[in-house]
Amino acid sequence: MLTIETLVPVFTVCQVPDCAEIDLNGAFCFTARTDEEISLVCPAEAVPRNTVRRDDGWRGFRVQGVLDFSLIGILARIADVLAAEEISIFAVSTYNTDYILVRQNRFADAAEALRKAGFSVIG
Repeated sequence: MLTIETLVPVFTVCQVPDCAEIDLNGAFCFTARTDEEISLVCPAEAVPRNTVRRDDGWRGFRVQGVLDFSLIGILARIADVLAAEEISIFAVSTYNTDYILVRQNRFADAAEALRKAGFSVIG
């Protein structure tokens, strides 16, 4: 059984013009840079002052443990369960595991849907 941990912070998804004001020392800081933008997901209280755009009110789940790169379909299964409940997601993958963010007002619904689908939801 796959275990999914609920996360306490309320997150913000935002765009920044540069990385100068990003606090990389906090517990959660997800950044992505492409040829078009710099995106940041961080706790709401850590949003940089130079943020260009922001979308507040996200809560998160973490797939517990370190996921081997050969594993197939974990994120897809979670996304399918939540899509069936019409819960949109913002997914972030790291070297170790996956994080799934949902709107704060659907967080309890998402946790319940994941439990019903056979996931162990803790926290």
